[in-house]
Amino acid sequence: MSASKPRGRFRRRWLILSLLAAGFLTAFAAAGVAIASKPWTPLSGPKKIEITAIPVDFDRDHPDRKNFGKLVFRRGLNLYANSNHFGGYSALAIDPSGRQLIAISDAGTWLRADLDYDGRFLKGLSNAAIGPLLGKDSKPLSSFSRRDAEALALEEPGTGRGNAYIAFEVNHRIDRYPFDGNGFGPPNGSVPLPDRTLDGNAGIEALTVLRAGPAAGGILAFSQERHDSEGAIVGWIIGGPTPGKLTLEDIGGFTITDMTVLPGGDLAVLERRLSLSQGMEMRIRRVPAREIEPGAGLRGEVLLEVQNAFNIDNMEAIGAHRDTDGQTVLTVMSDDNFLKLQRTLILQFTLNEAERQ
Repeated sequence: MSASKPRGRFRRRWLILSLLAAGFLTAFAAAGVAIASKPWTPLSGPKKIEITAIPVDFDRDHPDRKNFGKLVFRRGLNLYANSNHFGGYSALAIDPSGRQLIAISDAGTWLRADLDYDGRFLKGLSNAAIGPLLGKDSKPLSSFSRRDAEALALEEPGTGRGNAYIAFEVNHRIDRYPFDGNGFGPPNGSVPLPDRTLDGNAGIEALTVLRAGPAAGGILAFSQERHDSEGAIVGWIIGGPTPGKLTLEDIGGFTITDMTVLPGGDLAVLERRLSLSQGMEMRIRRVPAREIEPGAGLRGEVLLEVQNAFNIDNMEAIGAHRDTDGQTVLTVMSDDNFLKLQRTLILQFTLNEAERQ
């Protein structure tokens, strides 16, 4: 096991060891602060919550700097809420208007909230509610092995009403959930797994429904840990006109944590690397829709790559929309692992003018 790419079943343990090496957990433990508080008991039903948002700069040392790689930083928020079920967000979807968010947590919950803006700049989340993901019996998923939700893809654009595909780890599956303004109902179907040999916590980590290109209409899925004989990351197109296997080049040992389709149809891939020497790192790649087809060896273009000197955390979720000025906006959110020393961050970037479609 390399320092930069631990296997899935050890990810949480590796995170704690990495932070311990940096001295953070020692200080917290000495102060008597609980290190982790992932809720053991699932929510019994939907509940409204209040979310407090604290603005953050992306470059702590140069807060006026806005250009990073091929993206422009717009606004960042550190989020807090009055519920111990708030956190652990591993995937999200953004309404095409950019005004509403759906996210899922690896504790088996969902979050719905309105995104509030001051002009073009995100200022907070309101009208927020959280609730449990349900089983086919309409009861909240109770065991950790069944509620580790990691990936989310909306069947059709729009967060008001429709169906969503949710991928789970440990008890590997992809279920289809109906949703509306009140939350998610029990699953009304499922999608066959593309690979039934997925291990433990190394299941499907990223899902999206392709909207353009030769595979439009198919579901694209990637696991963090599955590589081919040449070291490329293995993915699958499920359903649609051209189902099959494809790969994404592994550049530097980063692992895929989420992906989304951009308004013009291209793919944005969110990646993370965790190492003892560098801590957390984040990368976003863009892959043209025309290249996504069975048998393809994808690489894409790096839009952004940053280390933990910047204001990032365990960035696991990404969504996209086009604003009223025609700019493509990327929204990235972190999974705090329910660790007291981590944060739930939400960051927004736009593509540079040269990158606009």
